[in-house]
Amino acid sequence: MGIVSASSDRRRLLIPAAVLGSSLLLAGCGAPPEESSSSAAGSTGASAEAAAGSDNKDYKACIVSDEGGFDDRSFNQSSYEGLKAAEDQYGIEIAEAESNDASQFSPNLTSMVNQDCDAVFGVGFMLGKAILPVAEQNPDAHFYGVDVTDGDFTDNVQKLTYDTAQAAFLAGYLAAATTETGTVATYGGVELPTVTIFMDGFARGVEHYNEAKGEDVKVLGWNPDAKTGSFIGNFSNQDAGKTNTANFINEGADIVMPVAGPVGLGTLDAVTEANDGGKDVKVIWVDSDGYESTEDGEVILSSVVKNMGQSVTDVIGQDLKGEFSSDPYVGTLENGGVELAPFHDFEESVPQELKDELKALQEQIVSGELKVGSEYSPAS
Repeated sequence: MGIVSASSDRRRLLIPAAVLGSSLLLAGCGAPPEESSSSAAGSTGASAEAAAGSDNKDYKACIVSDEGGFDDRSFNQSSYEGLKAAEDQYGIEIAEAESNDASQFSPNLTSMVNQDCDAVFGVGFMLGKAILPVAEQNPDAHFYGVDVTDGDFTDNVQKLTYDTAQAAFLAGYLAAATTETGTVATYGGVELPTVTIFMDGFARGVEHYNEAKGEDVKVLGWNPDAKTGSFIGNFSNQDAGKTNTANFINEGADIVMPVAGPVGLGTLDAVTEANDGGKDVKVIWVDSDGYESTEDGEVILSSVVKNMGQSVTDVIGQDLKGEFSSDPYVGTLENGGVELAPFHDFEESVPQELKDELKALQEQIVSGELKVGSEYSPAS
């Protein structure tokens, strides 16, 4: 069952990714944000109370990117937008340090501490090892590892984690249900748990569709059982992403999900060129809603969204209230921390029957009836 874009000739101007989603709940023993009627991004009960009737100008929140930088249309950008939302809502001071490679992680974190930051966010799995020694040396500051899943940390560090396998499962099912060629693909930037969790969920979603429908849709780029697949080796080489995607298209894939930060922009280039040449290839973006955060919304079927900006805003609000917790913060389908984005230009083309199936699958995942099957799921 294939689908066609309602406006395939439209080229979108770049719009910064919105800080999406409803308030996340804290996992474990941590208290959830209080409910609020506000619809503003990042405006939870905790944040509203923190902002009202108090002077937060002496509070400084700071952020360090990984090598993708803050304009990666992905997790760094989403997290930075959450910090900017906190600046607007709470009246706090902020600072940032952009990393070009891993050697800058520790110096940038130390630079933030030296600027008297009360809260320091390190964005991306690779920042985890750098955060630990800096946090140990600075017990009075609070540190947050955004998308950091490994390691044992001190009491002044909180991990912000996301069970993206849940939403990626829905994306895999969607891809399998809409492919015209019977072949879809996914690949990663660096082989990390926070990357392969997407790929696990995607492949399992395709498997579930095949089992339910008696089909044989193939997944290129990742074998979730053997844990083998296609990786660029970094999050910056867009040319490699473009070449990799062109190879997938040549092998018959008509839906591709890059899990690679800025490398995924190369996928968008390859798909646009293929479609200009008469193909009908689509992309499933990750981390942010790619329809909003890239210039190529007309080829994006949907996105596996991590509402990272929301979580950054929320935990700052809690810290302002004196409610810092080192319990992990876990985003799931249930609390809105992860989600399958709208279909945008493809909304009218995705059959209602398929939308209903996706809704039912989400309900089964939330209830625990359906297990996605990724060893890296923080909610499992």
